[in-house]
Amino acid sequence: MQIHGMDQDPFFAKEGDLEAAQRFVEAEGGDIAQLFTYPGKQHLFTDSSLRSHDPEARALVMERMVKFLQPYV
Repeated sequence: MQIHGMDQDPFFAKEGDLEAAQRFVEAEGGDIAQLFTYPGKQHLFTDSSLRSHDPEARALVMERMVKFLQPYV
């Protein structure tokens, strides 16, 4: 599993989801989960139809997802 979010996202980082994801990856999920954070505060940063879209971060998310899924294609 992969978890992607912005490090200053008011929902992801500021409401405890980032901390929970870090604990999960460092503990029981370490062998099945990867956590990636990106600089910024946008929540839906991969959605190109929204003002919060961050094309550079989205490209990195897509690159990481494709690499992660490659063995299963």
